Amino acid sequence: MIITTTPTVEGYHITKYHGMVSGEVITGVIFFKDFFAGIRNIIGGRSRSYEGEIIKAREKALEEIQQRAGELGANAIVGMSVDYETLGPKGDMFMVIITGTAVSISLI
Repeated sequence: MIITTTPTVEGYHITKYHGMVSGEVITGVIFFKDFFAGIRNIIGGRSRSYEGEIIKAREKALEEIQQRAGELGANAIVGMSVDYETLGPKGDMFMVIITGTAVSISLI
């Protein structure tokens, strides 16, 4: 499935709009990851554990949006956007939301 942030796909014609689709993932952060990330904040550097969790959440949200678009009969998603948010009183959870428009495309 072709997924793009642009409103069109070069070399293709949109033949049908199926509507908006989204993929949402909310995940918590394990205490030890949170603890070591806090240490990283003090001494500097990147938090690989948080980065890994964000990557996994984004990939899962991409899987969901593709599945939902496919269920509508689409073979592409245009206008995709990705949003990241922290949740919870301590920001100990984060959410990834991917949205876009499910379309059917064919070669021009």
